[in-house]
Amino acid sequence: MKKFKIIAAILLVIAVAIGIVVYPKASMYFFGKKTASIEKDTAFYVPTGATLEAVLNDLKTKGIIENTEKFQEYAALRNLKQETLEAGKYIFPKNVAYSKIVEDLRQGNGEKETQVTFNNARTKKEVAEKIALTVELSAEDILKLITDEKFTSKYGFTPTTINTMFIPNTYNVYWDIAAEDLIAKLAKEYKLFWSPARKAKAKKLNMSQTEVSTLASIVVCETIKMDEAPKIAGVYVNRLRRGIPLDADPTLKWVLGDFEIKRILNKDKELDSPYNTYKNRGLPPGPIYIPSVQYIDAVLNYEKHDYIFFCAKEDFSGYSNFAKTNRQHEANARKYHKALNERNIYR
Repeated sequence: MKKFKIIAAILLVIAVAIGIVVYPKASMYFFGKKTASIEKDTAFYVPTGATLEAVLNDLKTKGIIENTEKFQEYAALRNLKQETLEAGKYIFPKNVAYSKIVEDLRQGNGEKETQVTFNNARTKKEVAEKIALTVELSAEDILKLITDEKFTSKYGFTPTTINTMFIPNTYNVYWDIAAEDLIAKLAKEYKLFWSPARKAKAKKLNMSQTEVSTLASIVVCETIKMDEAPKIAGVYVNRLRRGIPLDADPTLKWVLGDFEIKRILNKDKELDSPYNTYKNRGLPPGPIYIPSVQYIDAVLNYEKHDYIFFCAKEDFSGYSNFAKTNRQHEANARKYHKALNERNIYR
């Protein structure tokens, strides 16, 4: 009996020892089978030089993992360390296993290319922020270049006109692309956009490419009705050719820094700014929006007519009433102002 107890005690010690060695590994094995709680494909970025701690915290913030400590234990078991962590853009699918997450991060299975899109942007800052969403660069990295006069001059622009070089689209670039290379890529795409046919139309308008885009930036702020854009562009072309100030309300909103106001007041028209197209003839110094391809083409293919005035329709349909004379225009304006008053819109 005594001998049996000794054997049992020895077996118990051995079992405990085995458990101490095996259980953590078994536990980590089953932990690796655990799946993320994300419900759709999720993009995850690992910046160059990021610490493992920062990456784990970001994984938790995005809801990809639940417990950073447990995940780190498992990651260490799978040999994911600071020195094995690969920077890049990763796409983790719904119900991705923790083992797959670790394997991708360790072997650098992230995508090398990403897509840059910057539609519906008004300022250089907005463009930079949109680009920074999908590349390793920060918005500050990009802004530093496109606000530098020496740098922008390399491409034939100034910090005021550089926005016209950005043609809204989706571009494939390397995720870790340098800021200088990114701008060079956009400059190349700009040259491709300005085909011989488009250049010929701009020349016929007696306008530079920058001037065409600047006018398009006003048109896009005047209407969301694409079918009316060439007609509005035609009004501005007529005014430019006759030496009449553009009287474009969107340029005053630019000066005011408030793009939500519905009503321009007479005092606004007295603002001292080169962008005030009520006081200054011709186009403003630069664009007030990043116009899309469609709006640039609307200017290049402007509608030929005799209208020199337009104002929003009183039915708030988004369309405009056009006029050839100031008398007609004032009648249209009164109808619109009355509609604004009825809706208590005074600004």
